Amino acid sequence: MDLTLLYRGPLASCDYDCPYCPFAKRRDTPAQLAADRAALDRFTHWAGERPEDRLSVLFTPWGEALTRSWYRRAVVRLSRLGHVRRVAVQTNLSCRTGWLAAADRDTVALWCTYHPDQVPYDRFLGRTRELAALGVRFSVGVVGLPEHREAAARLRADLPSHVYLWVNAAEGRAYTDAEAAAWTALDPLFPYSRHPHASAGAPCRTGDSVVSVDGDGTVRRCHFVRAALGNLYDGSYRAALAPRPCPLAVCDCHIGYVHLETLPLYDVFAGGVLERVPAAVPPRKPARPAGRAPLTVLP
Repeated sequence: MDLTLLYRGPLASCDYDCPYCPFAKRRDTPAQLAADRAALDRFTHWAGERPEDRLSVLFTPWGEALTRSWYRRAVVRLSRLGHVRRVAVQTNLSCRTGWLAAADRDTVALWCTYHPDQVPYDRFLGRTRELAALGVRFSVGVVGLPEHREAAARLRADLPSHVYLWVNAAEGRAYTDAEAAAWTALDPLFPYSRHPHASAGAPCRTGDSVVSVDGDGTVRRCHFVRAALGNLYDGSYRAALAPRPCPLAVCDCHIGYVHLETLPLYDVFAGGVLERVPAAVPPRKPARPAGRAPLTVLP
């Protein structure tokens, strides 16, 4: 079996205080942290006992995972398993990076989010340079808020040209064509994020070759569809894996719509779907001056 698992345990604490995030500066209790650690250890053990399967894992925590030692150990362990093709993590990159020297750099990857109002610019840029020096695959991105535009442009200028800078449309924000053009000048793939994608009845890889797993092993097709397919640890999910259309009206999160078969994103991100690294970093175009034709929106 060739299976991609989006793992999200009970961890819900973060060291940052982003105003748009419900998990900002949230603290888990010692008991909650112990439960999260036990759940992750169970998942990592399960993955290690599946040499007959080809697995890819993306950790998508509610909070920040890599400040926790058990996530760092899990990433290293999974990266060194021969049947794990990729292990990636969404992170704010607030942790040190030296631990990645113990990971298999052909397997590990990071999806890094830059929060300009939460971390000194030089510290974040320095961490990206450490990743590059270690030979770790990574992408870097920002939320497309007006107050982030200048910092994002500075970061794009300072990152190596082969490092992809992505921009997520801010939740609930309607972008004018001029605003969208400015963000697209930084991230040529921003049009995929600008509008939610109509998904009702559309074929999607989730529930077939991609599944979501929570801390107790409940398997769902993705993070956004709550119906359970079974449990990872008793194997009951396996009989439920099959191609199926999306039951939701729209999909507006990259970790969801990247798997839609109606979009070409598996080709765009070939070899880097989980870490959001395109097969080739698309060429950037300057923002359109005022009065020019509006930006063409991708499907």
